Amino acid sequence: MVYILESLVLTLLPIVLILAMLIIWKQAADISGIVGWAAIAAVAFFAFSTSMEVILRSTVAGFIRSFAVSLIVAASLLQMAYMEQTGALRRIIIFIKTIACENRAVQIMMINIGFGTLMVSVGATPVSLLPPILLAMGYSSYVAIALPAIGYDSLCTYALLGAPIVVFVDIANNFFGKGHEITLAQAGMTFYMFLPVVSTLIGFCMLWIVGQWQAIKEGWGPCLITGTVIGVVSYFTNKYDNLVVLTGVLCGIAVIVTMIAFLLIQGKKVIDQSKLTAEELAYKEQYPLWKALTPWLLLIAFILILNIPKDMFNYLYRVLKLPITGVTADGSPIDTRALWNAYTWIFISTIASMAFIRPTAQQLKNTLSTWWKRAPRPVFSAAIFFAIGEIMNMSGYSMATQKFETASMVKVLADYSALYFHDAYGAVVAFIGLFGGFITGSEASTIAMFAKYTMTTAKNLNMDLTGAIIITAGLAFGGGLASVISPAKLQNAAAAIDRLGDENQIIRVAFVFSGILTLVTSLFVVVLLNIFA
Repeated sequence: MVYILESLVLTLLPIVLILAMLIIWKQAADISGIVGWAAIAAVAFFAFSTSMEVILRSTVAGFIRSFAVSLIVAASLLQMAYMEQTGALRRIIIFIKTIACENRAVQIMMINIGFGTLMVSVGATPVSLLPPILLAMGYSSYVAIALPAIGYDSLCTYALLGAPIVVFVDIANNFFGKGHEITLAQAGMTFYMFLPVVSTLIGFCMLWIVGQWQAIKEGWGPCLITGTVIGVVSYFTNKYDNLVVLTGVLCGIAVIVTMIAFLLIQGKKVIDQSKLTAEELAYKEQYPLWKALTPWLLLIAFILILNIPKDMFNYLYRVLKLPITGVTADGSPIDTRALWNAYTWIFISTIASMAFIRPTAQQLKNTLSTWWKRAPRPVFSAAIFFAIGEIMNMSGYSMATQKFETASMVKVLADYSALYFHDAYGAVVAFIGLFGGFITGSEASTIAMFAKYTMTTAKNLNMDLTGAIIITAGLAFGGGLASVISPAKLQNAAAAIDRLGDENQIIRVAFVFSGILTLVTSLFVVVLLNIFA
């Protein structure tokens, strides 16, 4: 038991080091990730008898497994740079500024949950795009920074065209083994149950940020409607494997359409161009909105074509897996599904939109230059935590004997979690996810680092398949809720309106909201476990 306790302390040490790098030394996620990788590799080598070959193979395997996230980050940053340099992004921003000016509650739901979710689902970044729009609409800098960081959080699982849930299903199937695989729909029908609850609470949090109880009193109707719409749409999309990854896109569109209908029923304007300057009005006339939207419209069209016909989806997702072999320590293949995964189609939609936008050679040159400045560090940040997670999973594994000679770091964490938390584990797992989201910066990276540990703990607690998925969904949602307390995201939002430093005021309130939301998520996990597991 003493040895196991030492193993637990050594396993937690690199995670604590990453946290210290972020909070105490205020290092960026990529730098913290490198230090964390070095620490986790050293612990695996010296304390868990893991060979350097296993560590290096696991690192490469982790990078490859991260493609569903890291390459989407790379592709979406390229698309955003292209839309920025060609003026398409400016035209979209001008359009959003005119929406729902007569009803603040509807405007908040439509822009921050509707457009925010739609944007993050196709790879855009609400914390960069929305703050200047909200500031121009008359919101304070405090509100303009806070709302974009929280608005899309409930649907983080379906960000980047469902990358986090795709990562979870891949990890789960590797954990459960051949013949016991789960489908996207099996995972989705558990994950979706959190959406109406968390979405509604996020709506109320945003109203509080804007005007406290008075804003809640005036806006509770649109808030409840928004949560209900997300619940209904996500129920149907998550019933079918081929629609799961479209949940974020379709929920975002549904919220926008519903809020438009709400305004029309009230007899209020949906579009009010009086808020635009003369320069913006002139730009609006010379640059058609459909043209500006072509990269996103083509992307959504491609994704629909690939996913809605079941035969097409089954072929690209289940048959044409395009695995990479000979990399992992245990010899298992890594399915890339490169022709199904969204990153391929983000690249293709960007190229195809050139036929409509007709960029100049200088604009393309500026696009590549901007992309090269922005992309490497976020892409690396997305990948390095997958590598850390893979080393934790494979620590103690021997390539010579093809088995674990010592308990892995994941098993040590899981055994202690089961020992100390027992049945209360469901009540704390969302907070573990919140912690994971804070140190990694994303829900997908949280899943990569902690999903196997969570499922192993569930197994130790004799939970069935449904229980394991519910527990891991709680972890994932906790990771998603960390967006509102992520220093990098809040700084990004503040920088977008030249108010760096203002995020320090917000983060104190954000911690309170994230704590409340995570607590409700934890209680919901317990309720679901009692009902279904």
